[in-house]
Amino acid sequence: MLFNSPFFIFVFLPIVIFTFYLLGSRGFHRLAIVWLVSASLFFYGWWNVNYLLLISLSLMFNYSLGSRIVVNRSRLLMILGVTANLCLLGYYKYANFFIDSLNPIIGTDYNLEKIILPLAISFFTFEQISYLVDSYRGNARNYSFIHYCIFVLFFPQLIAGPIVHHHEMIPQFENKRIFKFRLHRFVIGMTIFFIGLFKKVVIADSVALYVAPVFDIALSGTESLSFFAAWGGAIAYSFQLYFDFSGYADMAIGIAMMFGIRMPLNFHSPYKAVNIIDFWRRWHMTLSRFLREYLYIPLGGNKKGKARRYINLIIVMLLGGLWHGAGWTFVVWGGLHGFYLIINHAWQSIKGRTNSNVNAGSWLSTWLSRIITFIAITVAWVFFRAENMDAAFEVLKGMAGVNGVILPGSFLHIFNQVGDFGGYLEAHGVQFGLDVAFNQWGFPLLFVLLIFTWFSPNTQQLMARYKPTFTVFQGATHRSSIWQWRLTPYSAIYSAVLTLLAIIGLNEVSEFLYFQF
Repeated sequence: MLFNSPFFIFVFLPIVIFTFYLLGSRGFHRLAIVWLVSASLFFYGWWNVNYLLLISLSLMFNYSLGSRIVVNRSRLLMILGVTANLCLLGYYKYANFFIDSLNPIIGTDYNLEKIILPLAISFFTFEQISYLVDSYRGNARNYSFIHYCIFVLFFPQLIAGPIVHHHEMIPQFENKRIFKFRLHRFVIGMTIFFIGLFKKVVIADSVALYVAPVFDIALSGTESLSFFAAWGGAIAYSFQLYFDFSGYADMAIGIAMMFGIRMPLNFHSPYKAVNIIDFWRRWHMTLSRFLREYLYIPLGGNKKGKARRYINLIIVMLLGGLWHGAGWTFVVWGGLHGFYLIINHAWQSIKGRTNSNVNAGSWLSTWLSRIITFIAITVAWVFFRAENMDAAFEVLKGMAGVNGVILPGSFLHIFNQVGDFGGYLEAHGVQFGLDVAFNQWGFPLLFVLLIFTWFSPNTQQLMARYKPTFTVFQGATHRSSIWQWRLTPYSAIYSAVLTLLAIIGLNEVSEFLYFQF
């Protein structure tokens, strides 16, 4: 079931919210949580009912094992639990990839039937691994089974995150205050939800129209991509993924807020980052937190010298790339970001700067850093989006200008407004044309989106007055702003217009990009 489907918005969500508060208001608090768990299982089973058994067995196994580890702090049981979770994830997500990669090396032709990836397995596996490790470390306690279930299954974050910690979520569900309906809290949550829906159906799905033709051409190899076509497709995908993921994050936070639950911030204007370290503090923040706490630090972090730190960074980012998908393109994407991080840390060492003052310097150096960072991220996204390595290199060849430069036809009209400059360029051999899928609005739209992402406040900054999330790193909130949303008639009008546009955009329901991970 998708957040952006009419059935979810107008049937499922209202019924779940109404019943939850009806039970809670009558003192049936435990029954209200049971109802929410049941609704979350229904939400999950809507996609494929066959995998309800898988997630149920995973819940029972990890809860039972974690409860024992809390008591006896057994390292052996912790290793057993983590290994079992990784093996389950490895089978469903990486078995085909492993066999396909091994066959050419050893000269065999082993073949597995196509294994359908269970929805959200990457997310609920990491959450339960963190519970097992925290149980061993003494940072968890024995929860009731129903509260453990709602921690893992809570449907707003079940499919595509954020990756939550047990100590963040379970105490909230144990708090009786969430069972009392608060109108202002519900309105705030609904507003955030429809802001996210607008991002998804109006922005992300619109810019997606410029992405597929470019990468399809790269995959087919039927023609070459020129400079502007390749860059246009790569930048369009950067914004498609940005607003798709940002929209999902907002919708998840908004739905949770309707239930009186605050979730961790997972997305904080990552394209405003001034370097790659800053980017990973802002993009999929809870995944970054998990990789840091449960992989980077156990590997030694930055405590064993620079060389070891750089090796640890590469290992973490390679595995982070592989977590996103079973393919060499994801491995290269992760490795590329690991390489970026090494350069970033080395540069800061040379300059004698620390992570805490990444924004130091003049406005010119800040903006130059932001532009360079955005370009580096966009180049890496090519591997993230491409179907295979050959297609990725086809796009990169176009971005490098290997296949020539054809200016978009919309540029000709603009240039002709300045003393027939366009005609002058044509006379001197410059080519103009409607390249691939980019109509006259394509590149202006990308420019507008770039300005919007760089200069506008994000959703959490707009709603900062009401604290819809708790932050996962220092500096994620924003100082008071005249742009902040308030419970006023003007904000109501703004929200209503945004909601109307988002609902109109529901004519075609599309899946969120992070569902595939």
